[in-house]
Amino acid sequence: MKFGKRQLLLGAAALTSGLLARKPVFAFGEEGAFNPRILLTGDAKWEGARINAPARWASELTKRTSAPGRERPTIVRADEADLLDEPFAVWAGAKEVAPLTTKELRKLKQYFGLGGMLFVDDLDPKVGAFMPSAKREIARALPNVGPVAVGAENVLFRSFYLLKRAYGRVEGPAKLEIVSRSSIIHVIYSSHDLLGALATDAEGTSSLAVTPGGEAQREKAIRLAVNVAMYVTCSNYKDDQVHAEHIMRRRGSK
Repeated sequence: MKFGKRQLLLGAAALTSGLLARKPVFAFGEEGAFNPRILLTGDAKWEGARINAPARWASELTKRTSAPGRERPTIVRADEADLLDEPFAVWAGAKEVAPLTTKELRKLKQYFGLGGMLFVDDLDPKVGAFMPSAKREIARALPNVGPVAVGAENVLFRSFYLLKRAYGRVEGPAKLEIVSRSSIIHVIYSSHDLLGALATDAEGTSSLAVTPGGEAQREKAIRLAVNVAMYVTCSNYKDDQVHAEHIMRRRGSK
């Protein structure tokens, strides 16, 4: 059963009242855990220094909030039916991406049509090859709606932590860009290498240096990652709710 059919729009966990009476319902899949899936297109592979970054993302969410995170986040290809199983994925890269195949484009259109969200992370924004090509392909799946820059006024900057700007391994622009329809955020564009700030080696030590702000900047990048996760997972999120404890209480009371 696909996430749209389970009413997982933006992580929504509201099912029938009878089911809610029998057992807790979580925002993601059968295991109820935030899963920052890596989306792969073409012949791309997920490897290198950032390979453990998705697990760090999920782990930081679990440590800092009452929301569960997947210990071993998964990988999904854009042309697979599994793309439609959960409402969040991360498309990251440093090089120009090839045009999506017909099947990849069809699945991505279905994904967005069901309310799916894609976090697009440029791993080498200084080179600037990945982001323009990713935007080009996403525009094919989401025509007639372009990205809009958002800053501290947006819910992504205050869903758990209060942040003044965007952060990652590199400083990048102060704002993120989003693509939304009917108040639903479908795409978040980050030119900050957020995964680079989250990357760890096998021993759990941070793999990549963060510039120019060092560890203080890394901490803020982690906070941004937690904010994104909380936005995705909280089914009844309100703009004026800052603390996850309040959000989770509201969700649990339904």
